[in-house]
Amino acid sequence: MDTTSPAVSALGRSVTPTINYVPSSGPTSFYAYYDYPEEDVGRCLYERHGANFLPVLYIIFFLIGLFGNSLVIWVIACGVRLRSMTDVCLLNLAIADLLLVCSLPFLAHQARDQWHFGDTMCKVILGIYHIVFYCGIFFISLMSIDRYLAIVHAVYAMRARTRSFGLGAAAVTWVAGFLASFPDLTFLKLQPGANMTQFCFPAYPLSALSDTNSHFWRVFSLFKINILGLLIPALIMGFCYSQIVWRLLHSQSSKKQAIRLVLAVVVVFLCCWLPYNVASFFKALELLHVYTECGSSKAIRLTLEVTEAIAYAHSCLNPILYVFVGTKFRRHLVRLINRAPCRLCQVIKVYIPQNRNTGSMYSQTSSLDERSTAV
Repeated sequence: MDTTSPAVSALGRSVTPTINYVPSSGPTSFYAYYDYPEEDVGRCLYERHGANFLPVLYIIFFLIGLFGNSLVIWVIACGVRLRSMTDVCLLNLAIADLLLVCSLPFLAHQARDQWHFGDTMCKVILGIYHIVFYCGIFFISLMSIDRYLAIVHAVYAMRARTRSFGLGAAAVTWVAGFLASFPDLTFLKLQPGANMTQFCFPAYPLSALSDTNSHFWRVFSLFKINILGLLIPALIMGFCYSQIVWRLLHSQSSKKQAIRLVLAVVVVFLCCWLPYNVASFFKALELLHVYTECGSSKAIRLTLEVTEAIAYAHSCLNPILYVFVGTKFRRHLVRLINRAPCRLCQVIKVYIPQNRNTGSMYSQTSSLDERSTAV
């Protein structure tokens, strides 16, 4: 899929480079080959830096995320048994994160070599990826609202924060994630690369809306990530957690650990997703021909690869931030481990902190003071 745009050569003459868009490390990042006439500038060649470190990172994230999120699903399904909206949110977040990390081995193989799994698997694996990519972020936003209601409007929210309401909110969130994944889902297919290779990524059609023949759907997809994947969730989290901190500061209960964990949730989210969204924004500017130099294109490509891997790490950190620090979750986990006959479960029990005064903002409690300190 090629397009052309004017540029200025090193000799000062106007040249017309051919821009070939191919995938980078993951399905949401892609970069451009700027192929200039040889007599003017020469070809911009890219080195596959991601092939050296991305497969290792993806496999590590896969193993950690698989273990952590599977443990969360096990405890909630067998121990907690979905008694509240919080439990429903935690379960669905763990499912979304688990599905996301399960796509990482396929992305690791593509980053190292190419896509060897056929067109059907391309549509299925990457289709699920695009859906849970947004669902995970949406469930984090939903949990922020749930905590805001539980702590700031505890009395009035008791009727709303039920399991039935949580199931309905979860269903709406999954539908929202499915809709947010469009139009990427419709464009997914196996495409040929250089040297008889094949890659799986969205094949966006060229837009006829612009005289410059710019890639409208590519730019739209990147700006969609910026808005739905960072801006709106950050605004929701900023409002909810600022109100939570304000309430805790004016409560009579112990609040240092609670406020510390609130800040940790916000900081980890921004550290994981802000760099990738900034890189995506500059990628969109490149597609809009704001940047057409070879050096800047290489820098944006490498930055996208690194920051996208950092964003995937958030699926591994979610179980720790939202569940493992909770006294309620640890109590159910220890109870299930005691019932399990496997030796591995007993080894896990050794590393579970048994006596800690700190709780989790996602542990269910029965009074306002407990909710305030259970962040």
